[in-house]
Amino acid sequence: MRRLAETGETGETGETGETNRSHKPRRRAWTWAVVLGVLVAGLGWSAPAGADPGTSGLPEAIDTILGDSRMEGGAASVVVAEAAGGDLLYQHAPTSRLMPASNTKLPTSAAAMEILGPDHTFTTDVLAAGRRHGATLKGDLYLRGTGDPTALAADYDSLAAQVAAAGVSRVDGRLLADDTRFDRNRLGRAWAADDESSYYSAQISALSVAPDTDYDTGSVIVEVAPGAAAGDKPKVTVTPKTTYVNFDVRATTGAAGGANDLTVEREHGTNTIVVSGTTPVGGSGAQEWVSVWEPTGYAAAVFRDALTAHGVQVTGATRLGRATPATARRLASHASMPLKDLLIPFMKLSNNMHAEILTKTMGLKVSGEGSWSAGLAAVSGYLKGVGVDPGKLRQVDGSGLSRMNNLTAGQFAKLLLAVRAEPWYAAWRTSLPVACAPERFVGGTLRTRMCGTPAALNAVGKTGSLTGASALSGYVKDADGRELVYSIVLNNYLAASVKPLEDAIVVTLARSTADATATVKPTGPGARSAERTTDLECSWRKPARC
Repeated sequence: MRRLAETGETGETGETGETNRSHKPRRRAWTWAVVLGVLVAGLGWSAPAGADPGTSGLPEAIDTILGDSRMEGGAASVVVAEAAGGDLLYQHAPTSRLMPASNTKLPTSAAAMEILGPDHTFTTDVLAAGRRHGATLKGDLYLRGTGDPTALAADYDSLAAQVAAAGVSRVDGRLLADDTRFDRNRLGRAWAADDESSYYSAQISALSVAPDTDYDTGSVIVEVAPGAAAGDKPKVTVTPKTTYVNFDVRATTGAAGGANDLTVEREHGTNTIVVSGTTPVGGSGAQEWVSVWEPTGYAAAVFRDALTAHGVQVTGATRLGRATPATARRLASHASMPLKDLLIPFMKLSNNMHAEILTKTMGLKVSGEGSWSAGLAAVSGYLKGVGVDPGKLRQVDGSGLSRMNNLTAGQFAKLLLAVRAEPWYAAWRTSLPVACAPERFVGGTLRTRMCGTPAALNAVGKTGSLTGASALSGYVKDADGRELVYSIVLNNYLAASVKPLEDAIVVTLARSTADATATVKPTGPGARSAERTTDLECSWRKPARC
């Protein structure tokens, strides 16, 4: 039997994810119930007559699940393969290009591990271009970023403390924010306009601030609490504390027991956040993560406030987008966690901004240009090297937020097989969400899914969710302990959610043996899983948690 990992999209042999080239699939006593012995155009997969996919009745079981009424009129691309040798076990429209949503992060993250390396860190530096006269710096002070998506207000405070510790208490010059490692394009191609103020669609800069340890860079956390009495304006606070954003509070406090229908949104092209609606006396109010307009200015404002708090006065104005001269001297520096650790919040919580920052960083590393086009070319180069033909897919961003992305389950399966041979595979695999693992940075977007089944604490995979698009791709062990690779991409459905169908397929794989497969009946939207009732990744629905 030819192996999925050994055939490139053009039929050429590429690098494989095999852990044992000499592996030979053991023979079993039954034949396929669904004919798979047909050459699949463009993929070069074939299954000889009488060949065994490894799990009795598996094709019929998955076909039954895909026949659920929730997929009526929709499109599905599904592939299952044996991990150790790449043997194809099941396929349904493996070459159909569909919108993969956040499964796009699979090629982005794998390419980043290969191109940047597991130990890659982002640095943020403070540099001086003038001369020192005692405690006074005569000249400009530069804040230079390289894209750190994990930089917190506390890190900018540490940088300011280092400047003060260096003996500088006055800067007779400007504060210049250097974000020139990346281009000036802030938003990805075809990102939805109505997502602009949402934190999961924040602008991309080489210099920004994250308000929390989920590292939602480029956003602030807005908390709205009811006033003391009906008719009072609600109280609004922001994290981190900054005057970079301002508030237009149009909301009112209603009588106790009344409706809580607050809306918190940033106005287009501004940093004015409008709070409208009502919240009752004694009510819960609201907590919203809101993106900022121009994250470079946000970082500069937070750093400037930190300098003031540490007794460092900057007399000049703040200017953005100014490159640091080569002669500037470093006064302070902060390094991020290494990429292998950054992958945890990135992949577990499906952080879009991390994906886009990594994409631009790869472009800078490979071609000296911190842009989407250069970064995506770098991702394409990696995919070609592992046998996935980039000419037969379309990737326009790093995160999958764009609805223009088109990939296939067959391509995801090939990638999942290929990365098993990479030296960084263990760290990369650890970043994938784990079914029903309760710890948020273990289970991630799968932490409430497939509980009470053989897939719990077994299946790992990357989720994906946009309106009319859902995906799940990863690894699961069957009842015999054999590891399987799966990719499920579902599009164009009208149901509220098709997550139960994905779960049913993965649980079917987990329950299957070499000799028998029982179809798992998909459930309806489950009360335990918030993701099953929304078109967004569960981790994007803050403050609700997956």
